[in-house]
Amino acid sequence: MNALTGTASDLPDRRRTELSASPALAGPRLWLLVWRKMVAVETSAAGQPVWTRALVGWHIVFWVLLATTVGLSFLDGLSAARQAVFVGAAVVLGAAYQFVGLPAIRSRRRLPSYAYRLVLIAALMVLIGLYPQSVFLMFIASAQIWLLCQDVREGAGLSLLLVTGVGAAQLWNAGWGWDAFWNILPWMLVSLVVSLLFGIWIEKVITQSQQRAELIEQLESARDQLAEAHHSAGVMAERERMAREIHDTLAQGMTSIVMLSQAAQVELQRGGADDAAARLAAIEDTARENLAEARALVAAFTPVALSEATLTEVLRRQAERFAAETGVDVQVVLDMPDDEVAALPQAQQVVLLRSAQEALANVRKHAAATQVLITLAWSDSGVGIEIRDDGTGFTPDAVSGGFGLNAMRGRVEESGGSVQVESAPGRGTRVQVLIPAVQEDL
Repeated sequence: MNALTGTASDLPDRRRTELSASPALAGPRLWLLVWRKMVAVETSAAGQPVWTRALVGWHIVFWVLLATTVGLSFLDGLSAARQAVFVGAAVVLGAAYQFVGLPAIRSRRRLPSYAYRLVLIAALMVLIGLYPQSVFLMFIASAQIWLLCQDVREGAGLSLLLVTGVGAAQLWNAGWGWDAFWNILPWMLVSLVVSLLFGIWIEKVITQSQQRAELIEQLESARDQLAEAHHSAGVMAERERMAREIHDTLAQGMTSIVMLSQAAQVELQRGGADDAAARLAAIEDTARENLAEARALVAAFTPVALSEATLTEVLRRQAERFAAETGVDVQVVLDMPDDEVAALPQAQQVVLLRSAQEALANVRKHAAATQVLITLAWSDSGVGIEIRDDGTGFTPDAVSGGFGLNAMRGRVEESGGSVQVESAPGRGTRVQVLIPAVQEDL
């Protein structure tokens, strides 16, 4: 676009030298630099164009070019009248940009956008007609035209009007001669082609940037929805975990208290004060343990029993208490060294303990057993615990698992293990829990 500075041969030598030395390709290079800066910001606040955050750079470039052009005009020896008109046109252009053009760039309103660009073209014609070196303002003018356009046709039409107007202004400055016309015409055409090519490229860049901004908004929305879904899933998982903990600890303790209370009433009716006192003492112990479990559950700690003893000791205590409460003979067999049991991760010890508690609770409620055998041993799949009773048994396929058995399966599967239930009417029940064991360093 600087190429439009070509003039007739009858101009003074100094001016002819200045015009011929203007860099014809500097315009595209400057555009490329400015647009790279602009399109580097592909997203902005919601609802704003992608390039609004680059307006500070455009603002600075515009005022620097305008101030530089006005300053150079005073060094060119223009007549007082021409200098006054030149400065007046520059003031009009600056005011139009500040109060009409800049708000139009931000708001994208069509009427102010058209008004500013028409004033821009008219002011450039005056400035370049009076002082051809003002053609440097074409850099920012062409960019602003495309920046404000709504589509390619609009930008192409206004670019044609800009180049034609500037060419006419240079032709007027050169004296309307045919020699000047033929000198200016090629550079007008080159400037128009360059302006259209860069304008189309700019339009595509803005469109792609807007598409990327929309895609980013969609991704952010999907991310928020996914985070919300994960949060909801986490809440549900925590509720299920709390339900299992309450069922395996507090609910079973309350069941024991109810059964011991009923047994104590029977003993009192029979006149067995000593047996009733033993039942009441057992009720007190169970209630205290339940209270401790409730406090540990609220604090999200390890079960109280495991915090005070090893898994083997806790299983034996559970067996002794169960036998005292129900009269069932409960045996605990350890087929692995006690130090290896203690080396199991705490989470896996909790799973094994809760599984044994749930199995014993089912024996209490349904089995009518006389003997229970609890075996803790290594297997090919890891570490396992087996609870076998000689009770009435049942048909597994005909009975859907209750909350307790489902909770046991859920807890074990979360640890990567499995639960097997084998039973038949009149042949007792066998519950086997297997989990892959990873020993902790002691």
